[in-house]
Amino acid sequence: MSEIKAGIKEIVASQMKSELDQFKIGDTVKVHFKIVEGKNERIQVYEGLVIAIKNAQIGKTFTVRKNSYGVGVERVFPIHSPRIARVELVRPGKVRRAKLYYIRGKIGKAAKIKELIIKKKKSAPARTEAPQG
Repeated sequence: MSEIKAGIKEIVASQMKSELDQFKIGDTVKVHFKIVEGKNERIQVYEGLVIAIKNAQIGKTFTVRKNSYGVGVERVFPIHSPRIARVELVRPGKVRRAKLYYIRGKIGKAAKIKELIIKKKKSAPARTEAPQG
């Protein structure tokens, strides 16, 4: 039984991505998703708001919501999928909830998320001491 569990852990470890893109709930992201059409392969960009991140390890997914011609469209992406080329952070968001499902009922400006403004630390000005004497 322990051999089976070890084998499963080994398979899961080989499927997981080593470097994950850093984003969180409330961020606006561009997901670069590979689409295979016959022999051709192209990358489609899906831009929207991350409203949920679910599960853990290999089954971890995130939900991205966007408005397309006035209609809300949501899509769930597996984080460790080989079809995701990259996830690009467009705008960090400032939220106080783990899931943003309430956005589904909002329209227009009410559906906006505040932008997280990251303050840069100010460096102290260099002091030059005059010789005393």
